[in-house]
Amino acid sequence: MALVNNSRGALSARSRGIAVLGIIAGALMLLAGPLTRVGLLPWQAGLALFALGGLAAGIAAAGSLIAALRGARGRLLLVGGVIGALGFAALATVVANGRGYPAIHDVTTDTVTPPQFVAVTPALRGSGSNPLDYPPENAAIQASAYPQITPLMLEAAPADVFRKAVAAVQARGWQIVAAVPSEGRIEATEAAAWWGFKDDIVLRIVARGNGTRVDVRSVSRVGRSDFGANAKRIEALAAALR
Repeated sequence: MALVNNSRGALSARSRGIAVLGIIAGALMLLAGPLTRVGLLPWQAGLALFALGGLAAGIAAAGSLIAALRGARGRLLLVGGVIGALGFAALATVVANGRGYPAIHDVTTDTVTPPQFVAVTPALRGSGSNPLDYPPENAAIQASAYPQITPLMLEAAPADVFRKAVAAVQARGWQIVAAVPSEGRIEATEAAAWWGFKDDIVLRIVARGNGTRVDVRSVSRVGRSDFGANAKRIEALAAALR
């Protein structure tokens, strides 16, 4: 009888451990973004923490299911299993979404003569940030992945477009670094709400015939791939200006 009781006790302890693992893994995933945003973790460490948390959550979810099939019961096991399943699903979703985008982090409507940053400097972006020199090899990759990213032609006067562009940038909560009407140049920075990752944007607004041409460039400060964020940002801004 003592052997049976000890066996059951071990199973119960194992089940509790699995449940706690799921809860801890979920907590680590939730903390990865804020800790990175406030600078307590380098961005690489934050992403690694998120990934490891997701893998641990998957193990906990599988372990909770096996324990339940073997007869283990309890609210803690249920909570740990659900949190583990949600955490692993979040990681799987991120990985799946990332596979559909090219490994570039610099997107522009003009790949021949991209808009240049002036006020946004390497020093402002910080050490370890991606360079601001446009990679020539990006042009073919972008043309294949984002054929819709092209210069925006508008019938309004450049001064009117400039004012509308400044308003559109402000409406999106971007931090304006420079706005120079005489040059038709607007530079801004957007920070991701959860991770705090920063992307820099420059607009070039010039007269073309009786209207205005707008070119936009968006560059991520860190990471090799942007998961499509820069292209989506340019598309959204173009839609607002239209």
